[in-house]
Amino acid sequence: MRKICIVTGTRAEYGLLFWLMKEVAEDPQLTLQLIVTGMHLSPEFGMTVERIEQDGFTIHKKIDMLLSSDSSVAMSKAVGLGCIGFADAYDDLRPDIVVVLGDRFEILAAAAAAALQRIPIAHIHGGESTEGAVDEAIRHAVTKMAHIHFVTAEPYRKRVIQLGEQPQRVFNVGSPGLDYIVRTPLLDRAAFEQSIGFSLAEQNFLITYHPETLSLDDSLASLEELFAALAPFSGANMIFTKANADLHGRAINAALEQFVAGHAERMILFDSLGQLRYLSAIQHVDVVIGNSSSGIIEVPIFRKPTVNIGNRQKGRLRAQSIIDCLPERRKISESIELALSATFRNRLADVQSLYGEGQAAKSMTHHLKTIELQGILMKSFYDLSFEV
Repeated sequence: MRKICIVTGTRAEYGLLFWLMKEVAEDPQLTLQLIVTGMHLSPEFGMTVERIEQDGFTIHKKIDMLLSSDSSVAMSKAVGLGCIGFADAYDDLRPDIVVVLGDRFEILAAAAAAALQRIPIAHIHGGESTEGAVDEAIRHAVTKMAHIHFVTAEPYRKRVIQLGEQPQRVFNVGSPGLDYIVRTPLLDRAAFEQSIGFSLAEQNFLITYHPETLSLDDSLASLEELFAALAPFSGANMIFTKANADLHGRAINAALEQFVAGHAERMILFDSLGQLRYLSAIQHVDVVIGNSSSGIIEVPIFRKPTVNIGNRQKGRLRAQSIIDCLPERRKISESIELALSATFRNRLADVQSLYGEGQAAKSMTHHLKTIELQGILMKSFYDLSFEV
């Protein structure tokens, strides 16, 4: 049986990997090995490892690599700690393929250790672009270390090939995040309100704001602009989720705690909603605000508007439900007004997903099971034919 080792380090990433993990675990020709690391193991970020265990998955290795700091030095040191932990884990588990998703520093450590230990790597969400984050460089670095590529859209397949990867190993499977939406019954309004201990109003916002790790602008200053932009919407109830463990992430979370505490009658903040409650929230709110990739990839399938702030997601394919704006209070406020307007909302009926139809897990499992591994480590650079 082929051993498939899947690595997860964050709450959002776990939601994207959930159905792939299910498919691999239930396939009689495959064995699932699960490594949990990063934010999952931190009480500060919700100790979401417990959610994974509650979902019935066996965790084979836990790699604690986060430091109690969100400085750039701490991120660099965390990668080093991660490499040590993954080296030992792979040596013990002896996987046939390591599966990683995305572009975070935990994934850089997981991929680097696998590459040096000559383990084939399957990478999900390669070829994308997020110009406002250091993740951009990590994503493309992991692409070059990987041997099997699961991309979410045709332009991203072409970009991975442009990076020199063999076309026959680059598969456009769509976004695995859509699988959860298609395959999981979401909570109705009453059940959702009960699950979060918070009542929705006539108008509701879902807000997630992460630091722009490559921006020269102060992330906290941009967050203050967002807070000011929300002031005119005093009749709306607002659900906030905390930032990831990125550079300045802890400072952002502290500011969020203070802001929400001052408006507790109509605002609530979560370390992590979990995938079911988060997607259910999208279903019941009027607009999603912030700079999370979910606003670009998952929200359009609900035909809900997204107000995307700043450059963190600059470069991703966008549906017509996305409203981009600068991190300035007037621009943000105007964008929210537009998102709530009848004119804009009438356009949403025609919104189409640019990231597949929710069948990514089945497709990835098929390729993980059938792809020839003999000689896969010997990568030949695929050159495009062009004239300079």
